[in-house]
Amino acid sequence: MSKSLARVVAAMQAHGVAGAPLEMPGETRTAAQAAAAAGCALDQIVKSILFGGPRGLYLFLTAGGNQVDAARASALAGEPLGRADAAQVRAVTGFAIGGVSPLGHLTASPLWMDPTLLTYPTVWAAAGTPRHIFAIPPAQLQRITGAMLADFTV
Repeated sequence: MSKSLARVVAAMQAHGVAGAPLEMPGETRTAAQAAAAAGCALDQIVKSILFGGPRGLYLFLTAGGNQVDAARASALAGEPLGRADAAQVRAVTGFAIGGVSPLGHLTASPLWMDPTLLTYPTVWAAAGTPRHIFAIPPAQLQRITGAMLADFTV
């Protein structure tokens, strides 16, 4: 088991998340790939999108079919934001882009959650690798991550 996957499994267990990550036969780097693998709607996929600003990185948990609006994200963070690059993402989260989980980050970041995710009984998120995903009730994901609900998508 990779270190990234092990961190996600440990975080899931620490927060009482039922089940375990599933290894998919193909990649789940994109929301479309993950939805096809999980057999769910595109918006049931939790995208972990990181934006950076002068004070650090900010995490936005977004429904698979939505995009983060940089202006709305900047307003929430209180500073101008731009997409974080791969090196920043790995340094802060410990995950490579395409496998960034909402759980098990090396460093905590302020985070917000797209309310669209709460319209589903179950959502699917990356589990630290480009081939592993896990299911979780979105209300539980919000509770254990401490994510603030906000409208930041277009």
